[in-house]
Amino acid sequence: MFLTVLILISAFILNLLLPWWSIVIPGLVFGYYFNEKALTSFGLGFLALFSLWGGQALYIHIANEGILSTRIAEMLQIGSPLLVVLITGFLGGLVSGLATLTGSLIKETPRKFDSK
Repeated sequence: MFLTVLILISAFILNLLLPWWSIVIPGLVFGYYFNEKALTSFGLGFLALFSLWGGQALYIHIANEGILSTRIAEMLQIGSPLLVVLITGFLGGLVSGLATLTGSLIKETPRKFDSK
């Protein structure tokens, strides 16, 4: 759970300063550092960004009375504006989950060096 909080806070700060894909950096770094099992790493990384991006999208939806998410839902022909919020959270969670999984798997990879 500590991994989720660290990823969430650092991804939030990086999102303020860098482009959207900067959410990968905390996932890679903390996934490598904490070295959880594969499914656990993916789940914790997913949970962190799903809650961050989903929460931010929900806040924007509520703050502008659903105008933006309704227009995006119409443009994508998906119907519900709340589905846009869920898709936003899911995409952020997927990116961060895969990044955290990659970081943990890099740590587990055995390194062989030939010293011929």
